[in-house]
Amino acid sequence: MNETNETDIRFVQTFQFSFSTIKIPGHYKIEVPIDIPFDGNIIELAHRIVSGFHLPIYIVEDVVKELETFIDDSTIKLYDRQTADAIDCIKNETVEVEDIVKYWEKAFKEETLSYSDNKGPSNDQLFATAFHKLAHSGPSLDAILHIEYGYAQAVKDIIARKTRQVLSLIKGQTDEMNYAMDGLNNYSTEDDINALALKHFDDQTLIQGKWNSKLDTLKQEQRTGYREWIMKTVEEMRGTEGLYSPMGNSPIGSISNEFTIANSSLYDIEESFTIHLGSQMKSTHNIRIMSADTLNLLRLTLDEQGIIMHHPQRLQTVLELYSHDLKGLVLFTDTNNLDFYSGLAKEFFDICENSTDFHFASLQDQLEIIKSDLKAAVEDRKCNGPVSNFLSPELQARRNKSKLLQCGDVFITKHSNLASIHLVFHMVIDDSLKSADINSRHPVILGLRNILKAACSYDITMLTIPLFLNHEMTEDMTVPWCQKRAELVLKCAKGFMIESVSLGGSELKTIQFLVPKGISEEVFGILATMVPTIFRVSTPLVFNSSEPDQSLLIKSKKKKQKNK
Repeated sequence: MNETNETDIRFVQTFQFSFSTIKIPGHYKIEVPIDIPFDGNIIELAHRIVSGFHLPIYIVEDVVKELETFIDDSTIKLYDRQTADAIDCIKNETVEVEDIVKYWEKAFKEETLSYSDNKGPSNDQLFATAFHKLAHSGPSLDAILHIEYGYAQAVKDIIARKTRQVLSLIKGQTDEMNYAMDGLNNYSTEDDINALALKHFDDQTLIQGKWNSKLDTLKQEQRTGYREWIMKTVEEMRGTEGLYSPMGNSPIGSISNEFTIANSSLYDIEESFTIHLGSQMKSTHNIRIMSADTLNLLRLTLDEQGIIMHHPQRLQTVLELYSHDLKGLVLFTDTNNLDFYSGLAKEFFDICENSTDFHFASLQDQLEIIKSDLKAAVEDRKCNGPVSNFLSPELQARRNKSKLLQCGDVFITKHSNLASIHLVFHMVIDDSLKSADINSRHPVILGLRNILKAACSYDITMLTIPLFLNHEMTEDMTVPWCQKRAELVLKCAKGFMIESVSLGGSELKTIQFLVPKGISEEVFGILATMVPTIFRVSTPLVFNSSEPDQSLLIKSKKKKQKNK
């Protein structure tokens, strides 16, 4: 191979491709100039060479192989020569090193996002700052809550109309199907019944799609109007006497008291303790055991007149939305494919969809993102194994083979439209939790460990955990079963809290252990007495002013004996 006709060495160089036709009688050597870098089709070039030199067609494969090797080698030679020339230029100081550095620095900043200069905060960051300032500006909090509840009522009205129309349609379809089934032997055939069922399904899908479209449009309009109002109000707050609602021209101050502050507690029974963890570096935490419906911590409630009420917890939730004191909840679900179609997951989905989330993506959008990330998570699990080495080999193999979420897996959603919760840790469970023989190596217990670690890493200072790892009371939950399960969860939580504190991060100030609503006061009392025996409870010393301090008497006696 000979090199000739070199053009610009920095960009294109012509190399001479040579090929010996050994397989042909009276073989001879052919040469073809090729520009490197080569951006054409190698197979096409081989056919052109064979055709141009009138060579037999059966040597095309040999020409292709030779061309591939030649182009690869020539490209490496070209780049090596360019590199050598660039180094020589630097050695001869024909190009300043500073100029090269500036050139590449500019290229990286203009073409690579991770190296680009931060030209300013994003729209979400500006909105978060504006909302935080407005929420902490006294009367503005009432205006914010009034607008949110007004928008929530509009969403509820749309959902109620949708429900009525769907139920009416289903009732009519049921009557029509029953009439057709009654005449199956006389006038209707099996094909007619199937066609009718398909028509009913299409009609329901059409109605659902129509109302869902209306609902999505309404929420998008509310979200846009709400965020614009926040930004405009913060800009004009200093020069404006009153705040104005995006729903109309009436000043907020004149109607800000039309919603009700609820005085009743969210919990049926509750008892709180102050505990200390650690021996040398002690940390103080609050432990609360309470009996309540889990969904009461999430939903915005209505009074008898249909006016939306909010508890003091809701006010605190709004104030802490952009802060280092977030509130989380552990919610157990038996779905392993992120479909919230039944049970508690469906009720939670309905609560989230009953109002617009002005700060985060909707629950449906968050679930779609999690579904797309699930594939990568499953592949990572197959490569790196399960999250803990405590699992049995059989369970490890089963988890590695599955393409879905497994018992103990956790995914997180964030919300701003719930009553007293900012983040929800959704943990997948199975029927193994019904057994009374689970131990600290159960996947759900290990999942709680991961949740506590995440809470300390991401400013979650209050976490609510179902004490029985279940949200409802069942017949299997006898008193001994409840005691054993509560003891396991409390002891494991204590160990995980000590571990999380040692890792640093934010301090988990309060842990709420939730027991199902309707538990007897006797069983609740038994559970409450378990906390002082497991945790180190802070007990204040009480002195009676009418009696002398015994410790002082003891010290004085010792001094007298010493003097003697």
